[in-house]
Amino acid sequence: MISTLHIKNVGIIDDITIELNDGLNILTGETGAGKTLIIDSLQIISGGRFSKEMIRKGEEFSYVEASIYLPNEKNLDNNIVISREIYTNGRNTCKINGRLVSVSELKNFMRDIIDIHGQHENQSLLDVNMHIKYLDDFSNSELLSIKEKYIRLYEEYKKLRDEINQNFGDDKEKQRELDLLKYQKNEIEEARLKTNEEEELDVIRTKMLNAEKISNNLLEAENQISNNAIDSISLAVRALEKIESLDSKYEESLNSLKSIYYDMQELSRDIEEYSKDTYFDEEERNNIEERLDLIYTLKRKYGNSIEEILKYNEDIKERIDKIENSEEYVNKLKAKLKEVISKMDLYAKEMHDIRQKYSEKLEAKINRRTCRFRNEKCKIFCKVRV
Repeated sequence: MISTLHIKNVGIIDDITIELNDGLNILTGETGAGKTLIIDSLQIISGGRFSKEMIRKGEEFSYVEASIYLPNEKNLDNNIVISREIYTNGRNTCKINGRLVSVSELKNFMRDIIDIHGQHENQSLLDVNMHIKYLDDFSNSELLSIKEKYIRLYEEYKKLRDEINQNFGDDKEKQRELDLLKYQKNEIEEARLKTNEEEELDVIRTKMLNAEKISNNLLEAENQISNNAIDSISLAVRALEKIESLDSKYEESLNSLKSIYYDMQELSRDIEEYSKDTYFDEEERNNIEERLDLIYTLKRKYGNSIEEILKYNEDIKERIDKIENSEEYVNKLKAKLKEVISKMDLYAKEMHDIRQKYSEKLEAKINRRTCRFRNEKCKIFCKVRV
């Protein structure tokens, strides 16, 4: 239902907001009060035609906005805001929940939401293309599962059909594509890429760029430990050794201090080993830079990471296999397509039978409720195509 309708600069309407309630809402007023303009505004918001003469005199645009509440729509937000702004130069701006859409998209979206009766415009009951939808809605859930299966098969059918029609081109096109794919495959495989290789090389490269800084600070740390910390702890150990027999607590402190002394010696040796790793010769530097350049080049061509490049290579090999065995591959696709069409035919027959059954029930209901006039217009509702 429409909960709020905002109209601005349409005909004699300056700027009004109409709040609507559940159930039947009736607008009354004298001739010329603007009732028809409200209906015209609903047509505008439904994607109907609009004449610039409808824009209020002296204004540059007309604007209509509707807030709609759809409690039973599972695939849509319950609250929807539709707006349409039209300028004197003919420019249209249509939005659904703030998203820009074309006039045709707005019309298709609104055709199931608003029905305007009286001037034979936007009457979806008279739209033959809508009859099958009404019939399917009338059949409730009996048709739904079959229809969903049919739609999934139809998507698979289109995919198979397109792939068969593509058929990899003529022999020259196949050879050109094969040459390119094999070149790409060889380029990737000759690189012998490894997962996480780039990260490891980046760590080494960073060390290279900071080798002097690392070496100087490791040397400073080693000197401080060896010349100061270890010597000081050694003197403290000797002092406690002289009194350890006088009290057990001195012995405990001595043992802790000895443990620290040995740890410091081990740490000093580790730092000395670290210092050896900070040297890189020029050839090693060049090799790492060249390897990283190769990885960057391959990333630029085939993916954003080594994982993506390797995945692309697998796709290439699959594509090469399809082209080299195209005849066999196409025959498999055709067999699969035939199987899909056969299943679609079965589901189509089931849907037809269900629609036929419910069309008779729907026709009977329509005849009982609306056919007392027996005129041409009534026959339209009774002829439901299946």
